[in-house]
Amino acid sequence: MSSVTSDSVETFPRAGFRRRLASWVYDFLIATAVYMTAGAMSFLIMYLGFHFGLFSMQGYEHFSDAIANTAWLKWPNEFWKLAWVSLFFIWFWSKTGQTLGMKAWRLRVQNQDGSLISKTTGLKRLFPTLLGLGNFTVIFDRKNKLSLQDRLTKTEIVVLTLEANRGRL
Repeated sequence: MSSVTSDSVETFPRAGFRRRLASWVYDFLIATAVYMTAGAMSFLIMYLGFHFGLFSMQGYEHFSDAIANTAWLKWPNEFWKLAWVSLFFIWFWSKTGQTLGMKAWRLRVQNQDGSLISKTTGLKRLFPTLLGLGNFTVIFDRKNKLSLQDRLTKTEIVVLTLEANRGRL
């Protein structure tokens, strides 16, 4: 149930664990697709590097083995993929407050004053999120419904009304 304050900013109730978990499942599937797409892009870029003679197969028969077993190819590749997944979350959180999974479950991340979070705050939320495990603290905080990442970044996840959720992406 939303209410309107004197500053005409709508306030919404904080989201509980089950709704957050459902949203997490959606976003996990999308993040997996982003990770895989970034992996395909990095594989193509590295293969072009091999094709144009920037590096060799490092003694491996298959190019994917060379990537997986050569540290200077493997770790930039992993960083690249994780960076794209991180950018996915940070961009959506700072632009509209909602990822696609959050939109489906009418959730929005925001500062505790109701404003959208910044890209810096989005980045700070990523680390204590612990791949979603930070949300389990909501189970033990039934009164405030704040996750670990909410507490550390002074943000909150709220449940929007149907009207407030329309057309936000």
